[in-house]
Amino acid sequence: MNATLEIALIQSHLSWENPIQNRSNFEQKINLMDQKVDLIVLPEMFNTGFTMNAVEVAETMDGETINWLKKLAKEKNCAICGSIIIKDIDRYYNRFLFVTPDGTVQKYDKHQLFTLAKEEEVFTAGMEDVIISYKGWKIKPQVCYDLRFPVWARNTSGYDVLLYVASWPKPRVNAWDALLKARAIENMSYCIGVNRVGLDGKGYEYNGHSAVYDVLGNSVLEENPIEKETTLYARLEKSHIQNTRNKLPFLNDADDFQITLK
Repeated sequence: MNATLEIALIQSHLSWENPIQNRSNFEQKINLMDQKVDLIVLPEMFNTGFTMNAVEVAETMDGETINWLKKLAKEKNCAICGSIIIKDIDRYYNRFLFVTPDGTVQKYDKHQLFTLAKEEEVFTAGMEDVIISYKGWKIKPQVCYDLRFPVWARNTSGYDVLLYVASWPKPRVNAWDALLKARAIENMSYCIGVNRVGLDGKGYEYNGHSAVYDVLGNSVLEENPIEKETTLYARLEKSHIQNTRNKLPFLNDADDFQITLK
């Protein structure tokens, strides 16, 4: 078990529906990283931008982007994660992928689909509550709009890290800031949010504000918010989680109920 987890958050502009260009862009940024990390986090739909044109840009679980993630994870000896559009049998998913250096791929399908963009008309909602175990850390992946629904992030499993990848637009970034901090406090876990920057193919603007909050809702990053293309680094400490939960055992007082999916 690692007592610490070194994280890199890549906040980047995305080329609209251009997987080749986006993979090249992220590979360049990863190659320029000057710190050794355990995990690299990319935004939502990092290879295409947040598009509903799934028919044209979807990949499969043995497609080019997943093979690229496997290659990079092995070369850099760290895990890499983010979401892309996946076609699985006859359905499309906004799928979070977590790829480790040994080539293992773990997945989480976005549960709360963004009806304002008619995401539910294109994609199938995930119904699985996923916890990823990595280097002794329990990580709960979430995707963008999931952030607005606290029940879906409820910490009943004692996870250590709540991790959001997103394409969260500038006009509502104050909600992003507030909800990430709230999710950390109410779940007594680290909360990470990685957002993109720039304009997409529909003219929507994104201004980053990628963040890392500790168990008490304090920012782990020295500078926050950040609205430009950048790579951010954070160190997570297991002792911070354990010591705070022992001193303030708030999770023990949570109501006992089960989530029933519709």
